[in-house]
Amino acid sequence: MFNETDYRWMQRALGLAERGLWSTTPNPRVGCVIVREGQVVGEGWHRRAGEPHAETLALAQAGDRARGGTAYVTLEPCSHFGRTPPCTDALIDAKLARVIVAMEDPNPLVNGQGLNRLRQAGIDVRCGLLESAARELNIGFVSRMTRGRPWVRMKIAASLDGFTALKDGRSQWITSEAAREDGHRWRARSCAILTGIGTVREDNPRMSVRVDGVERQPLKVLVDSRLEVDPHAQLLKGGSVLVAAAQDDPERAQALRDRGCEVLGMADSEGKVDLGRLLVELATRGVNELHVEAGFKLNGSLLRLGLVDEVLLYSSPSLLGAGRPMFDLPEAAELDDRFWLDWHAADRVGTDLRMLARVRRA
Repeated sequence: MFNETDYRWMQRALGLAERGLWSTTPNPRVGCVIVREGQVVGEGWHRRAGEPHAETLALAQAGDRARGGTAYVTLEPCSHFGRTPPCTDALIDAKLARVIVAMEDPNPLVNGQGLNRLRQAGIDVRCGLLESAARELNIGFVSRMTRGRPWVRMKIAASLDGFTALKDGRSQWITSEAAREDGHRWRARSCAILTGIGTVREDNPRMSVRVDGVERQPLKVLVDSRLEVDPHAQLLKGGSVLVAAAQDDPERAQALRDRGCEVLGMADSEGKVDLGRLLVELATRGVNELHVEAGFKLNGSLLRLGLVDEVLLYSSPSLLGAGRPMFDLPEAAELDDRFWLDWHAADRVGTDLRMLARVRRA
């Protein structure tokens, strides 16, 4: 179905799509390469919502040379009017001979309709080339479209014996500068960054992205049941901030709104913030990937509720002997009661190890 040349051009399209890693949200990351007689005649990648799609940019570059050629697209071309016209119409008008797609678009507004429309126009359409790589690139978008909630990535920096801070809460710095810089790049690809009131009280973090060339700052989300955050905390300075609360305190809520924050009340049956409901709310706002940097209590709550998809762990080659754990979890009575994760990737970053593990689902 696919030959070696097809793999090469789709790999190039995926490389283009990755250029939108930090900018396309809430849209998916998409790349397109148009090839005719073994030569690239046009290519493009989607930069940000509201701007031309990858196919449109590639076709504009190719012009009449697209006729009779092959388009390699990392995601099924759209077949509906959104902020931009349907890409399927543009591909059909260009008289392409073939369109090869990495994966179907999970968006219910598309979901195979784009492929069918191209086939009905007489174009040779094939789907599934390097599909797993395309899904990884848009793992958050797929999650939002199919599950109605973001892909939740929990970032933790810890010593080799599993402590994130000393007993008194001091944690700066457990991991190397290289690991911290790498963590900012993971923040940059997220749509929102979530933390808890405990972390804000103890560390007073900015939770901003500090990476050269990054223009977009993710939404900052604070879980603060009793609205205890200091209105002058660094987290509230700059960027959009959403504070999720459980208890109604009009005076404190107004003080936060005066600082430009949005305050949402969403209590669960125990008088705490309903974390599951919060994720659904974030999905309705277009959050594809949610990056969590919190303390062991909030980390444990998210994990116990089954709301974590993967753990991004930076492990320092050091031992603290005692301190704050990574998670607040109930003690396992039996080995079979453990929370299981599957290793996904491991790399060395500076003097530390960066490990990505995905929560194993039943």
